[in-house]
Amino acid sequence: MVNFALENAWLIPFLPFMAFVLIALVFKPLPKVSAFVAITCMLTSFVLAIQIGIGVFLDAERFIEEPLKHTFTWFSMSGLTIEMGTQIDPTSAMMLFVVTLVASLVQIYSLGYMHGDVGFSRFFAYLSLFAMSMLGLVIAPNLLQMFVFWELVGLCSYLLIGFWFFKYSAREAAKKAFITTRTGDFGLLLGLLLLQINFGTLDLVKLGEMIPNFTQYGLTASGLTVIAIILFLGPIGKSGQFPLHVWLPDAMEGPTPVSALIHAATMVVAGVYLVGRSLILFQTVPAAMTFVACIGAFTALFAATIAVTQVEMKKILAYSTVSQLGYMMLALGCGSLTASMFHLMTHAFFKALMFLGAGCVLHGMHNELNIWKYGGLKKYMPVTYWTFLIGCLAIAGIPPFAGFWSKDEILLVTYNMFAHGHQPIYLVLFIMAVITAGLTAFYMFRMFFICFHGELRDEHAHPHEAPFSMLIALFVLAALSIVGGLVGMPWLEHPFGYYVRLGHFEHEAPNYFIMFGSVIVACIGIFTAITIYLKKSISHEALAEKYKGIYTLLYNKYYIDEIYLWLIHNVLDGLGRFLWWVDITIVDGIVDGVGKSTQGLGSILRRAQTGKLQHYALVLFAGVVILVVIMAMTGTSSASSMLGGVR
Repeated sequence: MVNFALENAWLIPFLPFMAFVLIALVFKPLPKVSAFVAITCMLTSFVLAIQIGIGVFLDAERFIEEPLKHTFTWFSMSGLTIEMGTQIDPTSAMMLFVVTLVASLVQIYSLGYMHGDVGFSRFFAYLSLFAMSMLGLVIAPNLLQMFVFWELVGLCSYLLIGFWFFKYSAREAAKKAFITTRTGDFGLLLGLLLLQINFGTLDLVKLGEMIPNFTQYGLTASGLTVIAIILFLGPIGKSGQFPLHVWLPDAMEGPTPVSALIHAATMVVAGVYLVGRSLILFQTVPAAMTFVACIGAFTALFAATIAVTQVEMKKILAYSTVSQLGYMMLALGCGSLTASMFHLMTHAFFKALMFLGAGCVLHGMHNELNIWKYGGLKKYMPVTYWTFLIGCLAIAGIPPFAGFWSKDEILLVTYNMFAHGHQPIYLVLFIMAVITAGLTAFYMFRMFFICFHGELRDEHAHPHEAPFSMLIALFVLAALSIVGGLVGMPWLEHPFGYYVRLGHFEHEAPNYFIMFGSVIVACIGIFTAITIYLKKSISHEALAEKYKGIYTLLYNKYYIDEIYLWLIHNVLDGLGRFLWWVDITIVDGIVDGVGKSTQGLGSILRRAQTGKLQHYALVLFAGVVILVVIMAMTGTSSASSMLGGVR
């Protein structure tokens, strides 16, 4: 079975694609059959992904040195050959496991959440197409194939975010996501073209061998840095990094299972995965790597401060996702594929858990969004309470939960970049990451205490536990949020970094200062949340009033959306109106002027060709008269000679 899976990895994305085709063309009128087909195909892909993981991780060293590739020539011409196929190595094997697992659990969860929805079959068709797109991106052996599936992921996110298209907010959110990510995708496409022009290939393995020797291909360090930064624009958009993060919180307009799928293990981590796949490009030019680290650290802290004041459960989780994606980018900016992919995996577990838990809360609270109308849900929804608590402990970085190990790894590699003599800015980035860790613990437990403790604030609400089909996913993800990070313990002989890495494996001793320090910071954040929102020793209303300016700024998300709207309406629209005037007045004026001049000249010349004999005789006579006058004026001798010549 393992060998079959390794040799036929293409089946993993193909199966959900077949589910999409069957639902769209055959089973759409049969909702239960549609769900059965989608879940069966997804679970089969999950089983194949597990088999691939077993085969790869039992012989990780060999697959790191020489990935298993199966390709065929899709298009060929002089100077250009395009290949399609699959590439299996430890990084892609880990991603296959995570994506198929979360996608399977989301589809099972959707049985209960989407029950009775008129678009039930369409929903499962979109989920299947989305899974196919993401899985195709994961196993791509070259950046061109990755880009094709990258765009399909963007299309599917548009369809899923705007699934309830009858809602104005959902339609607008879908358009905002699509347009914003397209902005970054333009940079990605340009970066791919520059790589193809300079290196003649987009194959991941070949680029890994050629890029370190970039001077042999006529490139300078500054030129390669520009290519890397332009390429990074795509991940900035897709993975919600500042300043293209604005689409991601609005994506909450889609059904909650979509939020879990997009914000946990699939679309938003596509950018992280792409940078990880091309990390050799950024490592070769340190300036580009520092740029990635700075964007990641700033995004992490920036989004965490916004999450502190939000009042919608899914919005808080959305900004938390933006912040955690910033962590992953920070790790890549420190040159650590291991730390980034490790946090990607653990984040998929606990963030999917919390999004699906939020879906249970919304289901029980009849889609009430404001957390200040919740309260006391612990006694109404005990399963959701305990599983959500596990998710909060994991993301806060409390040992032994999964988030502790991966967050600690990111803090360690960031600190080491400074300690090992790199730029001092990495010390600043380390401090920003530590502050973000404290804020994360604070805002997650702020939400937790407001929602699940105290008394129910909405007297008209009738909260209740979700059906068992929705709780299954919570049990699995809660278990993984507890033990999923243990594979990265530094005391293991072969920790996570032995399997997922770039370059040689070096076993580092655990840094207890960072370990204990990060736990202390997280505990400070949790204790602050307990003081304000559980014990209420400090009034949050008084704090909001005392620091009204800061609170308003954070609550309104630094007015980034408003700034963008102002720029669009005043700068872009104004520039458009100016260019319209230039086009109509100057460009069209020149073209129209040439045309009118030609018409005027033609109308004048037309008078010389009347077709009447008497007119031509008159012109001939006038010509003779003029000739005689000229001869008379130039002198008699000249006239005589001219007349003699005429005779």
